[in-house]
Amino acid sequence: MACRPSPRRLCLVGMGKPPILVFDLDGTLADTAGDLIGTLNVVLVEEGLAPVPLANARKLIGAGAKALIQRGFGAEGRHLPPDKLERLYARFIARYEDRIADETRLFPGVEASLDRFAAAGYALAVCTNKLERSSRLLLAALGVKDRFRAICGQDTFKVAKPDRRIFDYTIAEAGGDPAQAIMIGDSATDIETARAARAPVVAVNFGYTDLPIENFGPDRVISHFDELWDAVAALRSAAPAMLGALPPP
Repeated sequence: MACRPSPRRLCLVGMGKPPILVFDLDGTLADTAGDLIGTLNVVLVEEGLAPVPLANARKLIGAGAKALIQRGFGAEGRHLPPDKLERLYARFIARYEDRIADETRLFPGVEASLDRFAAAGYALAVCTNKLERSSRLLLAALGVKDRFRAICGQDTFKVAKPDRRIFDYTIAEAGGDPAQAIMIGDSATDIETARAARAPVVAVNFGYTDLPIENFGPDRVISHFDELWDAVAALRSAAPAMLGALPPP
């Protein structure tokens, strides 16, 4: 069932709500480059263009499928008018969902990290610029969909990151405490979203960004999900006023 905005719940800060971790998906929880670029290349070849190498994924992925298509065409010096972009987008989504997890895998340590935080009482949610349906299909195929209280995409609330509303509404849908929310992402867009929401942000340095993630000023950077526990503990210890009165995990 699709998530829906819940402004009433956003007003209930605290009230016994759990701390929450809000995860990006592509490049953060899962290495999706193979399937995304593979699908893009099918579309490009059908349009008479050269496929893009997987090595270019970092600078192409991260802003949603429409931006990926535009960037793929832009690499060949081609501009897409809006009507054609919409047609290619529909084709891309259909092809992508057919191969949703042929090559995609969770990054090492993801499942153990999710389980550890859940056992400690954290709510977990996904906030992505992927479509909600595609996100749910992917997380189900990877075996982790049921670990998240909310899975929300750019179509869920008709706003996309870095608009803070998608972050706020995702937290509300998951029943988490916005005063104890931390974003985990891999791109400048995720960091901008967290900053707009005045939330701390942990960045992974193995995701999809054409510049080192440190350049964008996240609060903490991790190289493996095994490091997330300590990163969250450090943030909670350093900013107890922002993250509520609960002790570090």
